[in-house]
Amino acid sequence: MPENIPQERTVVFVSDGTGITAETLGHSVLSQFEGIKFKQIRIPFIDSEVKAISAKQKINDIAIYDGIKPIVFSTLVNPTINEVVHKANGVFMDLFLKFVEPLENELGVKSTHRIGRSHTISDNEQYKNRIEAINFTLAHDDGQTDKDLAGADVILIGVSRSGKTPTSLYLAMQYGIKAANYPLIPEDFERGELPLALPPFKNKIFGLSISPERLSEIRNERRPGSHYASLENCKKEVKAAEFMMRREGIAWLSSTSKSIEEISTTILQQLNLGSPIY
Repeated sequence: MPENIPQERTVVFVSDGTGITAETLGHSVLSQFEGIKFKQIRIPFIDSEVKAISAKQKINDIAIYDGIKPIVFSTLVNPTINEVVHKANGVFMDLFLKFVEPLENELGVKSTHRIGRSHTISDNEQYKNRIEAINFTLAHDDGQTDKDLAGADVILIGVSRSGKTPTSLYLAMQYGIKAANYPLIPEDFERGELPLALPPFKNKIFGLSISPERLSEIRNERRPGSHYASLENCKKEVKAAEFMMRREGIAWLSSTSKSIEEISTTILQQLNLGSPIY
């Protein structure tokens, strides 16, 4: 990297809502630039001119402190508020200016400019389904219950700490998918069979695996020095789990180097589950 290019930049996510959309956009773009460390700051709920002035001052303060303009990802929809914030000393990446205005011209329809529209409960039935999915997923985490598995959209299996719980919750929260998950344990391997409640729902099952080395690292954070976390035991469990999934004809992937988003997208495709409707 040339010496005159800073190896660290501050990135600010400004939004009239939670800032999740701005962060998602920002992370996707920033991931393309290697060798630079990004310090991230979120400024959410900028829904008034008073808050806009405060946000502008924060951005200016960052520019002064860093000695260089921060990069600002903005999803502000109110034109007046947006104009105030854009007067700050930052390099602006504005989602709505870049995408909404061209779409208005193409569609011949003005956008609503409603604050927080992307996260508004615009469809009560859709919102209800998402809440039900979250409740279902929490109740069926880690094989807590086999009640109503017929209502599951997907059942994740894999050895303990292979990523089943975070993936299940992501599917529920982002897509309204009812996801149950079951750990594969030594008793299952000794019997040579799936957990007893699962065979009737094999068409809903998807497996997660993980490298034994990574699994040992994760388990040692929870139970350091235990047999459960030993590399030898992790190798044994992973090998047995993968053998079982291959024998049962269950689709699976390794979570070792994949993000939750990548894992979830693969599951949606493999099981032909629907995507959210906006």
